[in-house]
Amino acid sequence: MRCIWLMFFCLMTSPLNASSLDRLGHSDLVLLGESRLSVLFWDIYDARLYVTDGIYDPNKPFALALSYLRPFSGSDIAERSIEEIRNQGSDDESLLGSWESQLKAIFPDVVERDQIVGISDPLEGARFFLNDSFIGTITDLNLSRRFFDIWLSEKTSEPEMRKSLLGVGQ
Repeated sequence: MRCIWLMFFCLMTSPLNASSLDRLGHSDLVLLGESRLSVLFWDIYDARLYVTDGIYDPNKPFALALSYLRPFSGSDIAERSIEEIRNQGSDDESLLGSWESQLKAIFPDVVERDQIVGISDPLEGARFFLNDSFIGTITDLNLSRRFFDIWLSEKTSEPEMRKSLLGVGQ
């Protein structure tokens, strides 16, 4: 009986589960890896990567879920995203400014336990959801790719997180 309650608890507290992926139109995605971002002694968010066929391929649809462990403004999320993209080698400040405006228009303020899910479609861009509610789209394929590269590129500022998300060395 305790085992059944434990399984029920795990399913009910799962940040992104099969029914959520169904509602978002991607029941074919499966969890590949997960990691927690902590800075000094602050836990920032938990990240989970969902992929097709159990393998990350940037040329196939995938989803990245960030479950926030503390509050942030949408503006801060957008600014930090652009800073990470810049640090990976993008140096066209005019383009980065345009991208930052697009991200600020999408990302809302978040509080602890909010979850933002980005679903990448390499042919269409990315769609974003806050707690399963649609919040915006990136149709610029270059921005979409660069955004997800924050976590998934070899140039990421968090290589251990990347390894965990990609299921490398586990």
